[in-house]
Amino acid sequence: MIKKIAVIPARLEAQRFPKKLLQDLGGAPVIVRTYEAALRTGLFDEVIVATDSEDIYQTVLQYDGKAVMSTKVHDCGSNRIAEAVADMDVDIVVNVQGDEPFTNRGDLERLIHVFENDKDHRIDLASLMHPLEEESEIEDPNNVKVIVDHFHNAIYFSRSPIPYHRDKNVDIVIHKHVGIYAFRKEALMEFYKTKPTPLELAEKIECIRYLENGKKIRMVETSNRSIGIDTPRDLEKARLLWKA
Repeated sequence: MIKKIAVIPARLEAQRFPKKLLQDLGGAPVIVRTYEAALRTGLFDEVIVATDSEDIYQTVLQYDGKAVMSTKVHDCGSNRIAEAVADMDVDIVVNVQGDEPFTNRGDLERLIHVFENDKDHRIDLASLMHPLEEESEIEDPNNVKVIVDHFHNAIYFSRSPIPYHRDKNVDIVIHKHVGIYAFRKEALMEFYKTKPTPLELAEKIECIRYLENGKKIRMVETSNRSIGIDTPRDLEKARLLWKA
């Protein structure tokens, strides 16, 4: 039996939208809505928020959620999660981004199935992607793009549009990376012990470190257009969707 937990890394001072996780979404803070969405799936043995913020910690507890305080300063979500689960007996760790309150069971279940079907333990991580159609979305550096091989393993992630569509006679689909990951615990702990890599630092995309260290990331395509709340405008979109 595979033991699975969901960890929601949460920091208060996000660069593009400070304190976004404490903003109201339908009567509760964004971080609480995300926690509730993960818990509601029923897929996990445990759901916890890992944070360096006393405000976020107390907010989650106020809504009867589970949270742990980071004891170290972390520069990325994977490291925060790794510290939180280091002493836990767990096989698969799912990173649910704190600003993804519309996370749904179907997507998380498909990520978990990647590992259930990977009997030889060849896959280290699994993550989500969906097609981008609007040129403005493709050009937006806030949308991380991913290219994959024929087996849906990630080749590279970038904030730039990839691949470069030089030959317009060739039909291509450009995919957005949705920042929800599932890790084998051992891959996560190895990441925790390594230093940031050059491409990771250049792009400011932490999952590139896994690729630069030879880890295999299986991408799962989804048709769900989750709204990640990176800006005040995203929050307004989320509020409209919440009311719908």
